[in-house]
Amino acid sequence: MGVSKVLNDVLTRASGKEAPEHDATTAARPATSAVPALPVSGDAVADLREAIRAKLAFAIGKSPETARERDWFAATALALRDRIVAACAASNRTVPNKRVYYLSLEFLIGRLLSDAMNNLGLVETTRAALKDLGVDLGTVEGAEPDAALGNGGLGRLAACFMESMASIGLPAYGYGIRYDHGLFRQSFENGWQREAPETWLAEGNPWEFARPDATYTIGFGGHVTMSMVSEGVIRRNWQPAETVKAVAHDVPVVGWKGRTVNTLRLWKAEAEQPVDLAQFNGGDHVGAVANRMRAEAISRVLYPSDSTSAGQELRLRQEYFFTSASLQDLVRRHVAERGDVRSLPDHAAIQLNDTHPAIAVPELMRILLEDHGLTWDDAWHVTTNTLNYTNHTLLPEALETWPVELMERLLPRHMQIIYLINWMHLEEQAKNGRSDAAHLASVSLIDESHGRRVRMGHLAFHGSRRVNGVSALHTELMRKTVFADLHALDPDKIVNKTNGITFRRWFHNANPGLTRLAVEAVGADVLDNPELLKGLDALAQDASFVERYAAVRRGRKEALAEIIYDRAGVSVDPSALFDVQIKRIHEYKRQLLNVIETVALYQAIKAEPHKDWTPRVKIFGGKAAPSYTQAKLIIKLACDVARAVNDDPEVADRLKVVFLPNYSVSLAEAIIPAADLSEQISTAGMEASGTGNMKFALNGALTVGTLDGANIEIRDHVGAENIFIFGLDAAGVQARAAEPHYARDAIWNSPRLAAALDMIASGRFSPEEPNRFRPLTDDLRHRDQYLLTVDFDDYWRAQREIDAAWNDPAAWWKRAIHNTARMAWFSSDRSMREYAEEIWRVRVA
Repeated sequence: MGVSKVLNDVLTRASGKEAPEHDATTAARPATSAVPALPVSGDAVADLREAIRAKLAFAIGKSPETARERDWFAATALALRDRIVAACAASNRTVPNKRVYYLSLEFLIGRLLSDAMNNLGLVETTRAALKDLGVDLGTVEGAEPDAALGNGGLGRLAACFMESMASIGLPAYGYGIRYDHGLFRQSFENGWQREAPETWLAEGNPWEFARPDATYTIGFGGHVTMSMVSEGVIRRNWQPAETVKAVAHDVPVVGWKGRTVNTLRLWKAEAEQPVDLAQFNGGDHVGAVANRMRAEAISRVLYPSDSTSAGQELRLRQEYFFTSASLQDLVRRHVAERGDVRSLPDHAAIQLNDTHPAIAVPELMRILLEDHGLTWDDAWHVTTNTLNYTNHTLLPEALETWPVELMERLLPRHMQIIYLINWMHLEEQAKNGRSDAAHLASVSLIDESHGRRVRMGHLAFHGSRRVNGVSALHTELMRKTVFADLHALDPDKIVNKTNGITFRRWFHNANPGLTRLAVEAVGADVLDNPELLKGLDALAQDASFVERYAAVRRGRKEALAEIIYDRAGVSVDPSALFDVQIKRIHEYKRQLLNVIETVALYQAIKAEPHKDWTPRVKIFGGKAAPSYTQAKLIIKLACDVARAVNDDPEVADRLKVVFLPNYSVSLAEAIIPAADLSEQISTAGMEASGTGNMKFALNGALTVGTLDGANIEIRDHVGAENIFIFGLDAAGVQARAAEPHYARDAIWNSPRLAAALDMIASGRFSPEEPNRFRPLTDDLRHRDQYLLTVDFDDYWRAQREIDAAWNDPAAWWKRAIHNTARMAWFSSDRSMREYAEEIWRVRVA
């Protein structure tokens, strides 16, 4: 396929308004007409049109007259899937020398139709084929449910990495869980978050292939037996008390221009026997399927609450289930292709995405010892030269640990292996003169300080060849804090690999108008090489280009304004500054700081209503974990503040506040290209990287943020003059947190902050329940773990600096263009090439 054809398909996807009435997200794709559409082959259109018609009739069982929008989507997806299979066959004719296996509990892939069309170069062909059938492409795209198989950045990163590996030609499998219900569907009831199951599989998934031939048995509980296999050689064998089947379901991942198609293999849990016939025939119809329900619960829901012991056990069962199935699968594939399991490190690189699959260390050892008869030393060599571990957090509560009692009961053989790994590890310390109790306690895989718990981060560190952080700051803090003592033992193990995003999804697809403008300015090769975006730098002061850039942004803001009205009932002015914070709700991400500044701004406008205030729309989005009470209270406060501000005629259009429900990948694709200001305001030292910050900056939003995570590297690339930095850095946070009464002193020294907290605590935003928000304000006055009070005044300063900058449009758009032009380094293609070269030792073409 020629470059011109691919360019046409990517850049003309928004040739008209494509929104179905029921889904305003798709409406965010603007009309563009700056580049004339290239002709589409009639034969290709006819072929695809007839393929879609055939799928509708023979796979869906509908006629064009009776088909619903969902039916047209399924038929279109199936027709495109056939072309993906053809591309897959073409790209996988030979066994690669080495594969990457990416294990992640989350893959936040969102909708796949637009990705498939773009990367295959079939957007306009599909549009034309559907038009011949009397169907609008935008309507079909809007009928696809979001595959919400992740909670936030971790899962979206995994999805970006999978797409980039395919796009740069790196053979890979992703492994995860096929959750029946992904992250919950969020709604608001009088401002309170309500959760409902996300039913993305209610009508099946046309992208996937069920693989019953790839089914593995996963054990739990039971006991371990010993047998003599030869003189002086004893083998231990696990006899599980319970077994569950892991059944593979494959989703193809199409790379750019369809050159490589990789596989995302998701595991579904099934019972060995679907029903106990004896019980059923005996009249116990519910009890007869109890074992089936217990087994299938493993892949039922993403992140079941772990606030109960049963919830903790289910989470551990999930983690072991998908990790064991994945390792069994890849080892079987390797043996079938290569014969000798000892050569696994030469032909496979396994990446553990966070601590969730850290159980891979003892599980791979178990497979090698029990199923393949390796000696301990050989098995340990294979394991530690095949596994690699990505750490995503420094927060103690997020570094997983499991009670020893639970591990011994659920995975007895694995605890034996962990004990032996730990014993040998600690013996090595003693041999090298590091036998003091404090040192041994810090490097032990078992934490004895608060009940005996297995440290999964330590286990992953010890069992991996390389351990990486995801931004320069995060990696350095790993070396100095959570893994300081382990790092001292192996100084070369920790490396940095700053995160990235796929430009195909977050620029080409999410912002076709801006992509078209970039192609016109610097050439079509920018679609293959984002480094060419740097050519936009020279146009930042070109009046004609700036005008067109601003017009594209205006169109996206108008589309988002429609979504806001449809979903929140709030009318906003697209000419106002769109100030956006969309991410998982967590105290360290400091949505509360943003809300408090909103209250302070509201008070300031009320005090001086005739002042020339900069019109601003505060846009929030994100979900709080169902059991995270404080986070849910922050959402309620934001909603109550929004109600008060938006209903106040004295404030009018100078300040609007919106919390959009049910944040998702598709909603992010509508919001990010319309944002003027990107809020990245986490407490310095606590956000490992962030990827939303990259998506916003690429699309021309200016960042207001702390020196945290990848914000630092974004500043270094876009220029300090094109980003708004405030607050303490990581060292300052550590020093200030050590001071007594820092929150009390900060509030005392900031009348503006004190007044905002007093208004919230007084019940001004909750008159029916005056003390509703006292848990938030009392916590800030007496504890303030995340230093909101300390950073507030500088945050206020930065926001007023932003007001002034917005009032100088020429300077603002110059800064925005510089952001777009200088973000190429944050492509996940670059991240994957670095992983391949320095961690996986795989050659990329």
